[in-house]
Amino acid sequence: MGVVLVTPDVTQNRTRFLSVPPASVLAEDHDQLVELSCHGLATAAPAYSARSVLVRWQGVVLAVLTAGLLAGLLLSPRTAGVVVIALVVLAYIAALGYRLALFRLGARGGRTVMVSDEEARSVPDDQLPTYTVLVPVFHEPLLGELVERLERLDYPRHLLDVRLLLEADDTETADAARRITPREHVRVVTVPSLDPRTKPKACNYGFLTAESAMCTIYDAEDDPDSLQLRRAVVAMRRLGPSYACVQARLGFYNSAQNMLTRWFTLDYGSWFTNMLPGLVALGAPVPLGGTSNHFRSDVLRDVGAWDPWNVTEDADLGLRLHRAGYRVGVLGSTTLEEANPDAINWVRQRSRWYKGYIQTFLVHVRSPRLVTSQLGARGVAGLVVFIAGTPLLSALNGFFWALTAMWFTSHDPAIAALFPPVVYYLGMVCLVLGNLSVLYMGVFTARQLERPDLLPAALLMPLYWGLMWLAALKAVIQLVTAPSYWEKTTHGLHRQQTTAAEAGGAS
Repeated sequence: MGVVLVTPDVTQNRTRFLSVPPASVLAEDHDQLVELSCHGLATAAPAYSARSVLVRWQGVVLAVLTAGLLAGLLLSPRTAGVVVIALVVLAYIAALGYRLALFRLGARGGRTVMVSDEEARSVPDDQLPTYTVLVPVFHEPLLGELVERLERLDYPRHLLDVRLLLEADDTETADAARRITPREHVRVVTVPSLDPRTKPKACNYGFLTAESAMCTIYDAEDDPDSLQLRRAVVAMRRLGPSYACVQARLGFYNSAQNMLTRWFTLDYGSWFTNMLPGLVALGAPVPLGGTSNHFRSDVLRDVGAWDPWNVTEDADLGLRLHRAGYRVGVLGSTTLEEANPDAINWVRQRSRWYKGYIQTFLVHVRSPRLVTSQLGARGVAGLVVFIAGTPLLSALNGFFWALTAMWFTSHDPAIAALFPPVVYYLGMVCLVLGNLSVLYMGVFTARQLERPDLLPAALLMPLYWGLMWLAALKAVIQLVTAPSYWEKTTHGLHRQQTTAAEAGGAS
Protein backbone atom coordinates (compact mmCIF):
# COMPACT_ATOMS: atom_id res chain seq x y z
CA MET A 1 0.00 0.00 0.00
CA GLY A 2 1.49 3.31 -1.04
CA VAL A 3 1.25 6.67 0.64
CA VAL A 4 -1.88 8.58 -0.34
CA LEU A 5 -1.52 11.87 -2.16
CA VAL A 6 -3.29 14.43 0.02
CA THR A 7 -4.44 17.82 -1.16
CA PRO A 8 -2.56 20.73 0.44
CA ASP A 9 -4.37 23.99 1.10
CA VAL A 10 -1.50 26.32 0.22
CA THR A 11 -3.31 29.46 1.35
CA GLN A 12 -3.50 28.24 4.93
CA ASN A 13 -0.48 25.90 4.89
CA ARG A 14 -2.77 23.06 5.93
CA THR A 15 -3.35 19.54 4.66
CA ARG A 16 -6.78 18.13 3.83
CA PHE A 17 -7.15 14.37 4.11
CA LEU A 18 -10.75 13.97 3.02
CA SER A 19 -13.19 16.03 0.97
CA VAL A 20 -16.56 15.69 2.69
CA PRO A 21 -19.82 16.78 1.01
CA PRO A 22 -21.92 19.41 2.84
CA ALA A 23 -23.91 18.20 5.83
CA SER A 24 -27.18 18.96 4.04
CA VAL A 25 -26.20 16.64 1.18
CA LEU A 26 -25.28 13.78 3.50
CA ALA A 27 -28.49 14.22 5.44
CA GLU A 28 -30.36 13.38 2.22
CA ASP A 29 -27.99 10.63 1.04
CA HIS A 30 -27.98 7.91 3.67
CA ASP A 31 -25.85 5.46 1.68
CA GLN A 32 -23.09 8.01 1.19
CA LEU A 33 -23.25 8.95 4.88
CA VAL A 34 -22.84 5.32 5.91
CA GLU A 35 -19.97 4.81 3.47
CA LEU A 36 -18.10 7.88 4.70
CA SER A 37 -18.71 6.98 8.33
CA CYS A 38 -17.33 3.47 7.93
CA HIS A 39 -14.80 3.77 5.12
CA GLY A 40 -14.28 7.45 4.25
CA LEU A 41 -10.74 7.82 5.61
CA ALA A 42 -9.70 4.29 4.62
CA THR A 43 -10.81 4.93 1.02
CA ALA A 44 -9.61 8.51 0.53
CA ALA A 45 -6.42 8.31 2.62
CA PRO A 46 -5.62 4.64 3.31
CA ALA A 47 -2.13 5.45 4.60
CA TYR A 48 -3.79 7.25 7.54
CA SER A 49 -6.30 4.53 8.40
CA ALA A 50 -5.88 1.57 10.78
CA ARG A 51 -8.08 -0.68 8.65
CA SER A 52 -4.87 -2.56 7.77
CA VAL A 53 -2.58 -3.26 10.70
CA LEU A 54 0.65 -3.45 8.68
CA VAL A 55 1.62 -2.22 5.24
CA ARG A 56 3.93 -4.37 3.14
CA TRP A 57 7.28 -2.92 4.17
CA GLN A 58 6.31 -3.05 7.85
CA GLY A 59 5.42 -6.72 7.51
CA VAL A 60 8.74 -7.40 5.80
CA VAL A 61 10.71 -5.57 8.51
CA LEU A 62 8.84 -7.40 11.27
CA ALA A 63 9.48 -10.75 9.58
CA VAL A 64 13.19 -9.98 9.11
CA LEU A 65 13.61 -8.87 12.73
CA THR A 66 11.78 -11.94 14.01
CA ALA A 67 13.86 -14.25 11.83
CA GLY A 68 17.07 -12.48 12.92
CA LEU A 69 16.15 -12.83 16.58
CA LEU A 70 15.32 -16.53 16.24
CA ALA A 71 18.52 -17.17 14.31
CA GLY A 72 20.56 -15.31 16.92
CA LEU A 73 18.98 -17.25 19.78
CA LEU A 74 19.73 -20.52 18.00
CA LEU A 75 23.30 -19.74 16.91
CA SER A 76 24.54 -17.60 19.81
CA PRO A 77 21.89 -17.30 22.50
CA ARG A 78 24.04 -15.38 24.99
CA THR A 79 25.10 -12.71 22.48
CA ALA A 80 21.58 -12.36 21.13
CA GLY A 81 20.19 -12.10 24.65
CA VAL A 82 22.72 -9.41 25.62
CA VAL A 83 21.96 -7.37 22.49
CA VAL A 84 18.19 -7.56 22.97
CA ILE A 85 18.35 -6.71 26.67
CA ALA A 86 20.75 -3.83 26.01
CA LEU A 87 18.41 -2.37 23.38
CA VAL A 88 15.39 -2.71 25.65
CA VAL A 89 17.23 -1.10 28.58
CA LEU A 90 18.20 1.83 26.37
CA ALA A 91 14.54 2.10 25.32
CA TYR A 92 13.50 2.19 28.98
CA ILE A 93 15.99 4.98 29.68
CA ALA A 94 14.79 6.98 26.67
CA ALA A 95 11.14 6.57 27.70
CA LEU A 96 11.89 7.51 31.31
CA GLY A 97 13.90 10.57 30.27
CA TYR A 98 11.17 11.71 27.88
CA ARG A 99 8.44 11.31 30.50
CA LEU A 100 10.46 13.17 33.12
CA ALA A 101 11.09 16.01 30.66
CA LEU A 102 7.37 16.23 29.82
CA PHE A 103 6.40 16.09 33.48
CA ARG A 104 8.85 18.87 34.35
CA LEU A 105 7.67 21.09 31.50
CA GLY A 106 4.02 20.55 32.40
CA ALA A 107 4.58 21.08 36.13
CA ARG A 108 5.96 24.55 35.44
CA GLY A 109 2.45 25.63 34.49
CA GLY A 110 1.40 28.30 32.03
CA ARG A 111 0.45 25.92 29.22
CA THR A 112 -3.19 25.39 30.19
CA VAL A 113 -5.70 27.89 28.80
CA MET A 114 -7.60 29.31 31.76
CA VAL A 115 -10.94 31.06 31.21
CA SER A 116 -12.64 32.56 34.26
CA ASP A 117 -16.34 32.15 34.98
CA GLU A 118 -16.87 35.85 34.37
CA GLU A 119 -15.10 35.78 31.00
CA ALA A 120 -17.00 32.67 29.92
CA ARG A 121 -20.37 34.20 30.80
CA SER A 122 -19.53 37.60 29.33
CA VAL A 123 -19.78 36.42 25.69
CA PRO A 124 -23.19 37.52 24.33
CA ASP A 125 -25.40 34.75 23.01
CA ASP A 126 -25.39 36.24 19.52
CA GLN A 127 -21.59 35.90 19.42
CA LEU A 128 -21.55 32.21 20.35
CA PRO A 129 -21.25 29.52 17.65
CA THR A 130 -23.59 26.62 17.13
CA TYR A 131 -22.33 23.60 19.07
CA THR A 132 -22.82 19.89 18.42
CA VAL A 133 -22.45 17.56 21.41
CA LEU A 134 -21.94 13.93 20.38
CA VAL A 135 -22.85 11.30 22.97
CA PRO A 136 -22.07 7.75 21.75
CA VAL A 137 -23.84 5.26 24.02
CA PHE A 138 -24.16 1.48 23.99
CA HIS A 139 -26.10 -0.61 26.52
CA GLU A 140 -26.64 2.43 28.76
CA PRO A 141 -29.95 2.03 30.63
CA LEU A 142 -29.29 5.22 32.67
CA LEU A 143 -29.40 7.44 29.59
CA GLY A 144 -31.91 9.76 31.23
CA GLU A 145 -29.46 10.63 34.00
CA LEU A 146 -26.83 11.48 31.38
CA VAL A 147 -29.21 13.85 29.59
CA GLU A 148 -30.06 15.56 32.89
CA ARG A 149 -26.34 16.13 33.54
CA LEU A 150 -25.91 17.62 30.07
CA GLU A 151 -28.91 19.88 30.74
CA ARG A 152 -26.72 21.67 33.29
CA LEU A 153 -24.50 22.99 30.48
CA ASP A 154 -24.70 26.78 30.41
CA TYR A 155 -25.20 27.36 26.69
CA PRO A 156 -28.08 28.85 24.67
CA ARG A 157 -30.44 26.02 23.79
CA HIS A 158 -31.11 27.36 20.29
CA LEU A 159 -27.37 27.01 19.54
CA LEU A 160 -27.04 23.56 21.07
CA ASP A 161 -27.33 20.31 19.12
CA VAL A 162 -27.07 17.29 21.43
CA ARG A 163 -26.96 14.00 19.51
CA LEU A 164 -27.43 10.71 21.35
CA LEU A 165 -25.80 8.10 19.14
CA LEU A 166 -27.47 4.69 19.57
CA GLU A 167 -26.64 1.47 17.77
CA ALA A 168 -29.59 0.16 15.74
CA ASP A 169 -29.66 -3.19 17.57
CA ASP A 170 -29.28 -1.72 21.07
CA THR A 171 -32.84 -2.13 22.34
CA GLU A 172 -31.83 -1.51 25.96
CA THR A 173 -30.61 2.04 25.27
CA ALA A 174 -33.44 2.68 22.80
CA ASP A 175 -35.96 1.90 25.54
CA ALA A 176 -34.16 4.32 27.85
CA ALA A 177 -34.18 6.99 25.12
CA ARG A 178 -37.96 6.71 24.75
CA ARG A 179 -38.35 7.58 28.44
CA ILE A 180 -36.47 10.88 28.07
CA THR A 181 -38.52 14.06 28.14
CA PRO A 182 -38.47 15.46 24.56
CA ARG A 183 -36.31 18.55 24.05
CA GLU A 184 -35.79 20.48 20.82
CA HIS A 185 -32.00 20.55 21.20
CA VAL A 186 -31.69 16.81 21.95
CA ARG A 187 -32.13 14.23 19.23
CA VAL A 188 -31.60 10.48 18.99
CA VAL A 189 -29.48 9.30 16.06
CA THR A 190 -29.68 5.61 15.21
CA VAL A 191 -26.34 4.33 13.93
CA PRO A 192 -26.47 1.38 11.47
CA SER A 193 -25.17 -1.88 12.93
CA LEU A 194 -22.36 -2.34 10.43
CA ASP A 195 -18.67 -3.08 10.84
CA PRO A 196 -16.66 -1.68 12.38
CA ARG A 197 -18.75 -1.63 15.57
CA THR A 198 -16.78 1.16 17.20
CA LYS A 199 -17.31 4.49 18.94
CA PRO A 200 -15.48 6.49 16.20
CA LYS A 201 -17.81 5.11 13.52
CA ALA A 202 -20.79 6.26 15.58
CA CYS A 203 -19.20 9.68 16.04
CA ASN A 204 -18.62 10.01 12.29
CA TYR A 205 -22.22 9.09 11.57
CA GLY A 206 -23.52 11.66 14.03
CA PHE A 207 -21.07 14.42 13.13
CA LEU A 208 -21.09 14.42 9.32
CA THR A 209 -24.68 15.68 9.11
CA ALA A 210 -24.14 18.41 11.72
CA GLU A 211 -23.91 22.01 10.53
CA SER A 212 -22.41 23.45 13.71
CA ALA A 213 -19.23 25.50 14.01
CA MET A 214 -17.96 23.63 17.11
CA CYS A 215 -18.19 20.01 18.17
CA THR A 216 -17.39 17.99 21.28
CA ILE A 217 -17.86 14.45 22.64
CA TYR A 218 -19.10 13.29 26.03
CA ASP A 219 -19.20 9.71 27.25
CA ALA A 220 -22.16 8.09 28.96
CA GLU A 221 -20.86 8.63 32.50
CA ASP A 222 -19.55 12.19 32.02
CA ASP A 223 -20.43 15.16 34.21
CA PRO A 224 -18.83 18.20 32.54
CA ASP A 225 -18.19 21.63 34.03
CA SER A 226 -21.35 23.61 33.29
CA LEU A 227 -19.36 26.41 31.60
CA GLN A 228 -17.11 24.13 29.59
CA LEU A 229 -18.60 24.91 26.16
CA ARG A 230 -18.37 28.66 26.77
CA ARG A 231 -14.79 28.29 28.06
CA ALA A 232 -13.86 26.31 24.95
CA VAL A 233 -15.26 29.03 22.66
CA VAL A 234 -13.26 31.74 24.44
CA ALA A 235 -10.13 29.58 24.46
CA MET A 236 -10.32 28.79 20.75
CA ARG A 237 -10.76 32.48 19.88
CA ARG A 238 -7.84 33.38 22.12
CA LEU A 239 -5.55 30.74 20.62
CA GLY A 240 -6.38 31.60 17.00
CA PRO A 241 -6.91 29.64 13.77
CA SER A 242 -3.73 27.56 14.10
CA TYR A 243 -5.46 25.60 16.87
CA ALA A 244 -8.02 22.98 15.88
CA CYS A 245 -8.99 21.70 19.32
CA VAL A 246 -8.76 22.21 23.06
CA GLN A 247 -8.76 19.23 25.40
CA ALA A 248 -10.47 19.64 28.77
CA ARG A 249 -9.17 17.79 31.81
CA LEU A 250 -10.79 14.59 33.04
CA GLY A 251 -11.32 13.76 36.69
CA PHE A 252 -13.37 11.32 38.73
CA TYR A 253 -16.35 11.57 41.07
CA ASN A 254 -15.58 8.19 42.70
CA SER A 255 -11.83 8.61 43.13
CA ALA A 256 -11.88 7.46 46.77
CA GLN A 257 -13.92 4.30 46.16
CA ASN A 258 -11.01 1.83 46.41
CA MET A 259 -7.28 1.54 45.77
CA LEU A 260 -7.76 1.05 42.02
CA THR A 261 -9.77 4.26 41.65
CA ARG A 262 -7.09 6.10 43.63
CA TRP A 263 -4.39 4.79 41.28
CA PHE A 264 -6.56 5.75 38.32
CA THR A 265 -6.96 9.27 39.75
CA LEU A 266 -3.20 9.69 40.10
CA ASP A 267 -2.72 8.32 36.59
CA TYR A 268 -5.19 10.79 35.07
CA GLY A 269 -4.02 13.62 37.31
CA SER A 270 -0.46 13.24 36.08
CA TRP A 271 -1.62 12.91 32.46
CA PHE A 272 -3.92 15.92 32.24
CA THR A 273 -2.12 18.20 34.69
CA ASN A 274 1.46 17.60 33.62
CA MET A 275 1.97 15.32 30.61
CA LEU A 276 -0.41 16.99 28.16
CA PRO A 277 0.74 20.54 29.05
CA GLY A 278 4.30 19.22 28.71
CA LEU A 279 3.56 18.03 25.18
CA VAL A 280 2.08 21.44 24.36
CA ALA A 281 5.20 23.15 25.74
CA LEU A 282 7.41 20.84 23.71
CA GLY A 283 5.44 21.49 20.52
CA ALA A 284 4.81 17.75 20.13
CA PRO A 285 1.56 16.11 18.96
CA VAL A 286 -1.06 15.81 21.70
CA PRO A 287 -2.89 12.45 21.87
CA LEU A 288 -6.44 13.44 22.70
CA GLY A 289 -8.66 11.88 25.32
CA GLY A 290 -11.84 10.12 24.26
CA THR A 291 -14.10 12.80 25.70
CA SER A 292 -14.31 16.55 26.34
CA ASN A 293 -12.21 17.53 23.34
CA HIS A 294 -13.64 20.58 21.60
CA PHE A 295 -13.09 20.92 17.84
CA ARG A 296 -13.55 23.45 15.12
CA SER A 297 -15.98 21.50 12.94
CA ASP A 298 -14.54 22.61 9.60
CA VAL A 299 -11.07 21.39 10.55
CA LEU A 300 -12.47 18.10 11.86
CA ARG A 301 -14.08 17.49 8.47
CA ASP A 302 -10.91 18.33 6.56
CA VAL A 303 -8.76 15.86 8.50
CA GLY A 304 -11.25 13.04 7.93
CA ALA A 305 -12.89 13.10 11.38
CA TRP A 306 -12.35 9.88 13.34
CA ASP A 307 -10.80 6.68 12.02
CA PRO A 308 -13.51 4.06 12.69
CA TRP A 309 -10.94 1.24 12.53
CA ASN A 310 -8.70 2.62 15.29
CA VAL A 311 -9.72 1.68 18.82
CA THR A 312 -7.86 4.69 20.25
CA GLU A 313 -9.31 7.08 17.72
CA ASP A 314 -8.71 10.09 19.98
CA ALA A 315 -4.93 9.68 20.13
CA ASP A 316 -4.81 9.03 16.39
CA LEU A 317 -6.84 12.16 15.66
CA GLY A 318 -4.49 14.28 17.76
CA LEU A 319 -1.56 13.09 15.65
CA ARG A 320 -3.44 13.58 12.39
CA LEU A 321 -4.30 17.15 13.37
CA HIS A 322 -0.64 17.85 14.06
CA ARG A 323 0.40 16.31 10.74
CA ALA A 324 -2.19 18.49 8.99
CA GLY A 325 -0.56 21.62 10.44
CA TYR A 326 -2.80 22.30 13.43
CA ARG A 327 -2.16 22.46 17.15
CA VAL A 328 -4.08 21.28 20.21
CA GLY A 329 -4.41 23.18 23.48
CA VAL A 330 -5.28 22.12 27.03
CA LEU A 331 -8.35 23.77 28.57
CA GLY A 332 -8.65 24.59 32.27
CA SER A 333 -12.03 22.93 32.71
CA THR A 334 -12.80 19.52 34.19
CA THR A 335 -15.22 16.77 33.22
CA LEU A 336 -15.89 14.26 35.96
CA GLU A 337 -16.42 10.64 35.01
CA GLU A 338 -16.33 7.21 36.62
CA ALA A 339 -12.95 5.81 37.61
CA ASN A 340 -12.89 2.09 36.90
CA PRO A 341 -13.30 0.36 40.29
CA ASP A 342 -13.07 -3.21 38.98
CA ALA A 343 -9.71 -4.74 37.99
CA ILE A 344 -11.08 -6.92 35.18
CA ASN A 345 -13.04 -4.03 33.68
CA TRP A 346 -9.97 -1.81 34.06
CA VAL A 347 -7.75 -4.29 32.16
CA ARG A 348 -10.32 -4.49 29.36
CA GLN A 349 -10.39 -0.72 29.03
CA ARG A 350 -6.63 -0.19 29.28
CA SER A 351 -5.84 -3.03 26.88
CA ARG A 352 -8.02 -1.33 24.26
CA TRP A 353 -6.13 1.93 24.80
CA TYR A 354 -2.78 0.18 24.50
CA LYS A 355 -3.86 -1.70 21.40
CA GLY A 356 -4.95 1.57 19.84
CA TYR A 357 -1.63 3.21 20.70
CA ILE A 358 0.21 0.48 18.80
CA GLN A 359 -2.25 0.81 15.89
CA THR A 360 -1.69 4.57 15.87
CA PHE A 361 2.10 4.20 15.86
CA LEU A 362 2.03 1.70 12.99
CA VAL A 363 -0.27 3.96 10.96
CA HIS A 364 1.80 7.10 11.41
CA VAL A 365 5.18 5.55 10.57
CA ARG A 366 4.04 4.10 7.24
CA SER A 367 5.94 6.84 5.44
CA PRO A 368 8.90 7.74 7.69
CA ARG A 369 10.14 10.59 5.52
CA LEU A 370 6.71 12.20 5.24
CA VAL A 371 5.88 11.91 8.94
CA THR A 372 9.29 13.34 9.88
CA SER A 373 8.70 16.37 7.68
CA GLN A 374 5.23 16.86 9.17
CA LEU A 375 5.98 16.23 12.85
CA GLY A 376 9.61 17.28 13.13
CA ALA A 377 12.24 15.54 15.24
CA ARG A 378 10.48 16.22 18.56
CA GLY A 379 7.18 14.95 17.24
CA VAL A 380 8.73 11.76 15.89
CA ALA A 381 10.51 11.20 19.21
CA GLY A 382 7.18 11.47 20.98
CA LEU A 383 5.55 9.12 18.48
CA VAL A 384 8.20 6.45 19.02
CA VAL A 385 8.92 6.85 22.73
CA PHE A 386 5.50 7.90 23.99
CA ILE A 387 2.93 6.33 21.68
CA ALA A 388 4.72 3.06 20.87
CA GLY A 389 6.90 2.87 23.95
CA THR A 390 4.11 3.08 26.54
CA PRO A 391 2.33 -0.19 25.66
CA LEU A 392 5.33 -2.13 24.36
CA LEU A 393 7.59 -1.42 27.34
CA SER A 394 4.69 -2.13 29.69
CA ALA A 395 4.31 -5.51 27.98
CA LEU A 396 8.03 -6.22 28.52
CA ASN A 397 7.90 -5.37 32.22
CA GLY A 398 6.80 -8.88 33.13
CA PHE A 399 9.85 -10.40 31.40
CA PHE A 400 12.26 -8.26 33.42
CA TRP A 401 10.36 -8.81 36.65
CA ALA A 402 10.67 -12.56 36.02
CA LEU A 403 14.42 -12.26 35.35
CA THR A 404 14.87 -10.25 38.55
CA ALA A 405 12.91 -12.78 40.60
CA MET A 406 14.87 -15.70 39.07
CA TRP A 407 18.18 -14.03 39.85
CA PHE A 408 17.36 -13.31 43.49
CA THR A 409 16.01 -16.82 44.04
CA SER A 410 18.61 -18.86 42.13
CA HIS A 411 21.64 -16.63 41.32
CA ASP A 412 21.80 -18.49 38.03
CA PRO A 413 25.05 -17.54 36.21
CA ALA A 414 23.18 -17.76 32.88
CA ILE A 415 21.10 -14.77 33.94
CA ALA A 416 24.17 -12.85 35.11
CA ALA A 417 25.78 -13.48 31.71
CA LEU A 418 22.97 -11.51 30.07
CA PHE A 419 24.04 -8.39 31.96
CA PRO A 420 27.65 -7.38 31.21
CA PRO A 421 28.84 -4.37 33.29
CA VAL A 422 27.53 -1.59 31.01
CA VAL A 423 24.12 -3.21 30.60
CA TYR A 424 23.99 -4.07 34.30
CA TYR A 425 24.61 -0.53 35.51
CA LEU A 426 22.19 0.96 33.02
CA GLY A 427 19.64 -1.57 34.17
CA MET A 428 20.27 -0.57 37.79
CA VAL A 429 19.60 3.05 36.84
CA CYS A 430 16.23 1.98 35.48
CA LEU A 431 15.47 -0.22 38.46
CA VAL A 432 16.41 2.22 41.21
CA LEU A 433 16.34 5.78 39.90
CA GLY A 434 13.65 5.08 37.31
CA ASN A 435 11.21 3.54 39.74
CA LEU A 436 11.90 6.20 42.36
CA SER A 437 11.30 8.91 39.76
CA VAL A 438 7.95 7.43 38.78
CA LEU A 439 6.97 7.11 42.45
CA TYR A 440 7.98 10.75 42.98
CA MET A 441 5.74 11.82 40.09
CA GLY A 442 2.84 10.07 41.78
CA VAL A 443 3.53 11.80 45.11
CA PHE A 444 3.95 15.15 43.33
CA THR A 445 0.62 14.67 41.54
CA ALA A 446 -1.14 13.88 44.84
CA ARG A 447 0.23 17.16 46.20
CA GLN A 448 -0.81 19.06 43.07
CA LEU A 449 -4.35 17.71 43.37
CA GLU A 450 -4.34 18.64 47.07
CA ARG A 451 -5.30 15.07 47.86
CA PRO A 452 -3.22 13.79 50.81
CA ASP A 453 -5.46 10.72 50.88
CA LEU A 454 -3.83 9.65 47.60
CA LEU A 455 -0.32 9.48 49.11
CA PRO A 456 -0.55 5.77 50.14
CA ALA A 457 -1.76 4.91 46.63
CA ALA A 458 1.18 6.84 45.14
CA LEU A 459 3.63 4.81 47.21
CA LEU A 460 1.93 1.55 46.19
CA MET A 461 2.01 2.35 42.45
CA PRO A 462 4.23 -0.70 41.61
CA LEU A 463 1.14 -2.87 42.15
CA TYR A 464 -0.70 -0.74 39.59
CA TRP A 465 2.12 -1.36 37.12
CA GLY A 466 1.30 -5.06 37.38
CA LEU A 467 -2.19 -4.36 36.04
CA MET A 468 -0.65 -2.26 33.28
CA TRP A 469 1.52 -5.22 32.29
CA LEU A 470 -1.51 -7.51 32.02
CA ALA A 471 -3.34 -4.93 29.91
CA ALA A 472 -0.34 -4.39 27.61
CA LEU A 473 0.17 -8.13 27.15
CA LYS A 474 -3.48 -8.55 26.23
CA ALA A 475 -3.25 -5.59 23.84
CA VAL A 476 -0.33 -7.11 21.92
CA ILE A 477 -2.15 -10.44 21.59
CA GLN A 478 -5.41 -8.80 20.55
CA LEU A 479 -3.65 -6.63 17.96
CA VAL A 480 -2.95 -9.87 16.08
CA THR A 481 -6.22 -11.67 16.75
CA ALA A 482 -8.81 -8.83 16.71
CA PRO A 483 -7.23 -5.47 15.80
CA SER A 484 -10.45 -3.44 15.42
CA TYR A 485 -12.50 -5.19 18.10
CA TRP A 486 -13.94 -2.57 20.47
CA GLU A 487 -14.03 -4.00 23.98
CA LYS A 488 -16.64 -1.91 25.72
CA THR A 489 -16.04 -0.55 29.21
CA THR A 490 -18.87 -1.29 31.64
CA HIS A 491 -20.16 1.88 33.34
CA GLY A 492 -22.02 2.34 36.60
CA LEU A 493 -19.89 -0.09 38.62
CA HIS A 494 -19.39 2.48 41.37
CA ARG A 495 -23.18 2.65 41.77
CA GLN A 496 -23.51 -1.15 41.87
CA GLN A 497 -20.79 -1.54 44.49
CA THR A 498 -22.23 1.28 46.60
CA THR A 499 -25.71 -0.28 46.45
CA ALA A 500 -24.32 -3.70 47.38
CA ALA A 501 -22.41 -2.22 50.31
CA GLU A 502 -25.52 -0.41 51.57
CA ALA A 503 -27.56 -3.62 51.24
CA GLY A 504 -24.93 -5.54 53.16
CA GLY A 505 -24.93 -2.92 55.91
CA ALA A 506 -28.69 -2.93 56.12
CA SER A 507 -28.81 -6.70 56.49
